[in-house]
Amino acid sequence: MKRYSKFRRGHRILRAGLTIGVLSAAACGALLPALAESQPRDASTATITPIKHVIVIVGENRTFDQVFGAFKPRAGQHVSNLLSKGIITADGAPGPNFALAAQKTAQAVDPSRFEMSPGGKQNYGVLPAPNTGSAPTAASDTNAPPFATLAAAQAFEAGVLEPQDVAQLTTGATGLPHHVPDTRFGANTFALPNGPYQISRVGPNYDQYIASPVHRFYQNWQQADCNVTHATLGNPSGCAMDLFAWVETSVGAGSNGKPQPANFTDQTTGEGSTALGYYNTNAGDMPYFTELARRYTISDNYHQPVMGGTGANSIMIGAADAFYYTDGHGHIATPPSNQIEDPRPAPGTNNWYAQDGYSGGSYSNCSDPHAPGVDAVRSYLDSLPYHPQANCAPGTYYLLNNYNPGYNGDGTVNTSAFTIPPSPVRTIADTLLEQGISWKYYGEGWNSFVKNSPTSVYCNICNPFLYETAIMTKPELVKAHLQDATDLYADIASGALPAVSFVKPGGLLDGHPASSKYGLFEAFSRKIIDAVHANPKLWASTAIFITNDEGGGYYDSGYIQPVDFFGDGPRIPLIVVSPYSRGGRVVHQYADHVSLVKFIERNWRLAPITGRSRDNLPNPVQLPFDPYVPVNAPAIGDLFDAFHFDHRHHGDGDDDGDDSGHGDAHAQGGLGWSPF
Repeated sequence: MKRYSKFRRGHRILRAGLTIGVLSAAACGALLPALAESQPRDASTATITPIKHVIVIVGENRTFDQVFGAFKPRAGQHVSNLLSKGIITADGAPGPNFALAAQKTAQAVDPSRFEMSPGGKQNYGVLPAPNTGSAPTAASDTNAPPFATLAAAQAFEAGVLEPQDVAQLTTGATGLPHHVPDTRFGANTFALPNGPYQISRVGPNYDQYIASPVHRFYQNWQQADCNVTHATLGNPSGCAMDLFAWVETSVGAGSNGKPQPANFTDQTTGEGSTALGYYNTNAGDMPYFTELARRYTISDNYHQPVMGGTGANSIMIGAADAFYYTDGHGHIATPPSNQIEDPRPAPGTNNWYAQDGYSGGSYSNCSDPHAPGVDAVRSYLDSLPYHPQANCAPGTYYLLNNYNPGYNGDGTVNTSAFTIPPSPVRTIADTLLEQGISWKYYGEGWNSFVKNSPTSVYCNICNPFLYETAIMTKPELVKAHLQDATDLYADIASGALPAVSFVKPGGLLDGHPASSKYGLFEAFSRKIIDAVHANPKLWASTAIFITNDEGGGYYDSGYIQPVDFFGDGPRIPLIVVSPYSRGGRVVHQYADHVSLVKFIERNWRLAPITGRSRDNLPNPVQLPFDPYVPVNAPAIGDLFDAFHFDHRHHGDGDDDGDDSGHGDAHAQGGLGWSPF
């Protein structure tokens, strides 16, 4: 980058000199004083690429294979998914290599330890029945969607969706009670073959609500079943990914210290084999994201950064690090005992955790290699050939799952139960503020959340800056940088979009299984993309990243690179929409949410957030014959491979030779030059 910056300065000087050389003496006399005037530097536009605006849209709880498992890329592109591996066929039937994704039962009944890779494994004959979980039973105008009438849906929508998408809020109820076998699968309910199944082929269609699999920290490690004895050349971390259904049906938490009976099996957590369900892009599922994937760029090697759920993974988007328990004044402290994870199975149970988040636990002191659960993860990390560091500060209890942020929307300290105290950990917001680079976090429902915390729509645990003392104790910063989704549309329309935007839909539009549908997240994203595209100048300088917070406990067949104690976890979708990412490409550089931070830092020439944050990790070195496994692990990419900042790249990749009005970079005012 230094070499490139020097080149650009020299190029500008040379170009200015040539221009002045052909001017008259009088013109030069008039021009030179103007050139000499000092102009204020706009840090927000001082980028090394044509990208002046980054928009990060974060949905909920889907793995890459759950979304793109059947995706067929354009000619000349390769994707690693269920279809390319022969696990399924293009029409969603079991493929010739279906056994590669077979799920197993296991035995984890030793109350003295958490078994990350338990023994006694045997293949399921057929999968446990999928379950309805907490998916809505019937439409109603008085509760959450689906609404019984279009009028109620329109009243809720309030400009967040485009008109043609509002009707999605009125459809999709299960017609069944909560937490029972999902008989929408008909004869398949109790007879699903042992492996991934296309939901819309053998059960509910894409527009219907479905259950949500378990997606918590220690459960996710166990679902992945990582053990170096499983290692292969293409999967050197040895994560077999074969315990998803079993973890769904065996893991929970003791209730008031009373263990559940050992015969609590298939319906213990109310999910059955929900984790093995996927959608098929060839069958019309997720049509908008399929269109974007064929027109722009996706990654098939982008991962959730933390094993487990929304809170810890959302924090990584902002901090590239984990948050820890404090005394409320920024000092490391020990949390109450009932908030500390103990994932050992209660006596007499098959993997019913002694203390987990279901009953309160969400912290682990991962600097203690003898702590329950910690010992298994750290022993596994030590067994890997590149020996990744745990990255756990001494005596520090890190948040592993979901707790409320330390602040309410109005800036007051959140004193409710199961709240992580105010955090002193730096985030990318601090870096942007220090460098004078504009940014905002737009969360749907923010205005009502400020007036009445908490609210059922705004996702407070999703906002990494709502945890941070340096932001939330300054009302002027909160007002300027934490805003509602409606403010995003206003800023796009007025030309006031900041350099960096984080965007989060509310809980009913974020695509989270059971409480939302992925089609609603598609609709939420489409309105933003349409709004940006309607402004040619803004479109020409914007990169939109669409992803999910984490995989939601769904199965994925991809490689996992452990980088520290916290993860990485399974692959999740990433779609990159920009005039510079056209072509229907699939990129393979290893990445996770910290890659978003690294892209911002590289584009604006920023240093890593702290000395220990993950954005210090190098970009991956990956071999042509295996483009998924970094040989310099642990390593995380910066997503520059998703772009062509090159005036020679004109094609949009569409079969019909156009971009439905999107045009190329030149037609939309793009700069069309390359920093490489």
